[in-house]
Amino acid sequence: MILVYTIIFSQIMQAKLPGATAGAFGYSIYLCAGVLTWGMFVEILSRGRSTFIENGNLLKKLSFPRLCLPTTVVAMALLNFSIIFGLFTIFLVISDNFPGWIYFAIFPVLIIQVLFAIGLGITLGVLNVFFRDVGQAVDVVLQFWFWLTPIVYVKTILPEDVQRLMVYNPMTGLMDAYQSILAHGVMPDWQGVLPALFLGVFFCFLGMRLFQKHSGEIVDEL
Repeated sequence: MILVYTIIFSQIMQAKLPGATAGAFGYSIYLCAGVLTWGMFVEILSRGRSTFIENGNLLKKLSFPRLCLPTTVVAMALLNFSIIFGLFTIFLVISDNFPGWIYFAIFPVLIIQVLFAIGLGITLGVLNVFFRDVGQAVDVVLQFWFWLTPIVYVKTILPEDVQRLMVYNPMTGLMDAYQSILAHGVMPDWQGVLPALFLGVFFCFLGMRLFQKHSGEIVDEL
């Protein structure tokens, strides 16, 4: 997918990137910074959405801490992400595009993204037990959400009115942060990730509250 996007968009987007990313791999690094982290977000959200349905037999037959389910979802997604992102990091080093110590600023951004993804995933997972159309709707929304987030394209090519509206997309701030660190080699705008942080905390509390309140009904529904 990264290769296809690079072939289609690189000639257009390369010229739109700031000078810090104007090298031979500028657009590829910019693209990977968004696509790889977006993939982790989608994996956590998708697994969280279906975790209660997929583990229905366990919930019915065994007594165990229910927090094991979202923990397993996050652990599996982080394992997959670590392998892929590790290869990407090696590429940065070999191609002489490693951003230096600023690279480690991605870890707080990752924590915020994981918090947002698993909080939203648990909330949708509870709703999906009672309203099975939720699962199908999420897949459609994610397709639109991807293209409404500046991952493949550079945000500055859009009209100013549209750019102002993108502030309301919590993933915009996260993607900007990753791209600032990995593609531009500068510290991100930490204010831009605050919406995702607040929403992550909110959905974590909401999801756990819904699960605790309706845990008996969830087992019966499964």
